[in-house]
Amino acid sequence: MKRFSLPPSGHARRQLLVLRAALLFLAAWFVLDQYFIQYPAMTILLAASFGAAGLIPRPLLGRTTIWVPRIIWALGAPCALLVVELLNNTNPFDALSVTQCTLNLIWYYLFFGLLALLFGRIRRSAALAMVICFAVGLINHYVLTFRGRIIFPCDLVAWRTAYNVAGGYDYTPDETILRAALFALAYLVLLWRLPAQKKARRPRKRVVLSICAGAAVYGLLFFCTPMLTWLGIYSQQWKTQANGFVLNFTASVRYSMVTEPEGYSTTAVQNIIDTVPTEDQTSADVTQPVHIIAIMNESFADLDAYDIPLSDDPTPFLHSLTENTVKGTMISPVTGGGTANVEFEFLTGNPLAFLPSSTVAYQLYLQDGTPSLVSQLKALGFSSTAFHPYDSSGWNRTSVYKWMGFDTQLYEEDVVSPAYIRGFISDQCDYEQLYRMTDEAGDDPLFVFNVTIQNHSGYQLPWTNLERTVELTGDLAGQYPAADQFFSLMRASDDALRNLISHYSQSDVPTLIVFFGDHQPPLGNDFYEDITGKPLDDRTTEEVFDQYGTPFFIWTNYDIPEAQDVTLSSWALGLLTAKVAGLPLTGYQQFLSEVAAKVPVITPVGYITADGRYSSPEEENLTGEEKYLMQQYRLLAHNNLFGDEDRVDSFFFPAETEKNGT
Repeated sequence: MKRFSLPPSGHARRQLLVLRAALLFLAAWFVLDQYFIQYPAMTILLAASFGAAGLIPRPLLGRTTIWVPRIIWALGAPCALLVVELLNNTNPFDALSVTQCTLNLIWYYLFFGLLALLFGRIRRSAALAMVICFAVGLINHYVLTFRGRIIFPCDLVAWRTAYNVAGGYDYTPDETILRAALFALAYLVLLWRLPAQKKARRPRKRVVLSICAGAAVYGLLFFCTPMLTWLGIYSQQWKTQANGFVLNFTASVRYSMVTEPEGYSTTAVQNIIDTVPTEDQTSADVTQPVHIIAIMNESFADLDAYDIPLSDDPTPFLHSLTENTVKGTMISPVTGGGTANVEFEFLTGNPLAFLPSSTVAYQLYLQDGTPSLVSQLKALGFSSTAFHPYDSSGWNRTSVYKWMGFDTQLYEEDVVSPAYIRGFISDQCDYEQLYRMTDEAGDDPLFVFNVTIQNHSGYQLPWTNLERTVELTGDLAGQYPAADQFFSLMRASDDALRNLISHYSQSDVPTLIVFFGDHQPPLGNDFYEDITGKPLDDRTTEEVFDQYGTPFFIWTNYDIPEAQDVTLSSWALGLLTAKVAGLPLTGYQQFLSEVAAKVPVITPVGYITADGRYSSPEEENLTGEEKYLMQQYRLLAHNNLFGDEDRVDSFFFPAETEKNGT
């Protein structure tokens, strides 16, 4: 039987192509409408993409052999943008400005163009580019779902940390993934309709050179000039999808490049140092503990800033703790993740706010001999142990702890008789290891920095060894199972905390415990929008701060002045710990005392002054004196981290401590 084929040319050929395209369009619309009922424009666009495949004749004749492949290749970048942004939980037609779309598209076109130059084949290179874009978008979608923020450059160097916890999440595809996959499939169908190239074709040399020159110029403008600032593009901090994924990622790379703050010089730094009081501000009547235990509890937060209907108080013991206690709220520099940045602030006294946005100091900026609370205590004869009952590969800790001067590092494999909740070492088991350490130390001074793991995100995990003690009630009942698990974890943490304080209350060795949550849990934007009653983008600066607050307390088993409702940053908590412990302060800490007395909260989100004024990072509500103090702080922090041979070690280290921290 003779095979039917389209006429080689003419009116009949065009009619058949249009008819086929119309049938494909209607069929796609009928099938896909149920998946895009909330996005009618996308239904039409996706159906049109499938329908367009029917307009491509086979074989291509005349000039169509040149222009049809080029047109379909050119559609690749906008389609990839749409696919990635769908996976980014963003509708680019509504959420992105023309400028943001343009800057995103330039990166996509550069990527598609690079692969086209490498392969010399339009169909093969464009298909690979689309598959890679979908894969990256899918990874970002899961990160956004699990952590409440998109991928940042620092996540690339923290891949081991991500890999370590990857097994604790639910990867069941959702409707968003299906929608994005359908758009990617539609573009791949368009490419499939193109005839295969018999051999690779590459543009002329002058065209290649022109494209490379244009890409180089754009790269220089993007990364080496204030172009993004002029255009009003910044790396987003809480509504991280706002720029579009690719633009926000590349903007974060741009802003991660450290430059000297305005007015920085060694002379300027020395002038500031000369104004700092040199006398020791520590009272001789303050008891110095023999054991200092710092516990940074993973995702510990009672969310008291919100009116959440719960079946019971998740942290009753924490709320009852008052004797020999200084307690309040620590405003974390991060939310939903980024534990290492809280460690960095607490141990070094340097605020994350003065570093490029979305970076991790542990991964990028620390080096051997970094001044810290560890070097301060070492100079006083304390031995030191860093203890994290999880994998040692996370956040570059093994190197950083060594550089800070910790004598010993302990991880999950070092835990004696491990006990687990949801597959993580429990807080109770964690604290039992602390008992062993202090018992072995006896009357010898010991500093332990403990980062717990029980409450790590992945709140869809099975409730293994976890009792359902606290859950959402009222209108929220049953709506957020992950939140129910989190609040039950808080009760388990609170029970372990009661046992911890009880244990050291019975010890004759003077012991100080500083306890704080590193950040609030990543319970998803929908949850936070539900409990606040408004979209996250509509929050005031004060309301944004609510998502960064975690409880803290400093407790001793001997008499100290008590205080309640203290609000500070994690960098200021390290300073407060040194003061309550009666440690001789370094020059830097004496300067920080002046800062904390006036602006106790300095984070990437903004500032809170001692008298309760809130300000965004633009400092619009700070007085002239406070702004000047912030500028001094920036210069000193830069010298501390990046001064190298010009760092004024006598200011940052205790007396007679060498630069290597020994």
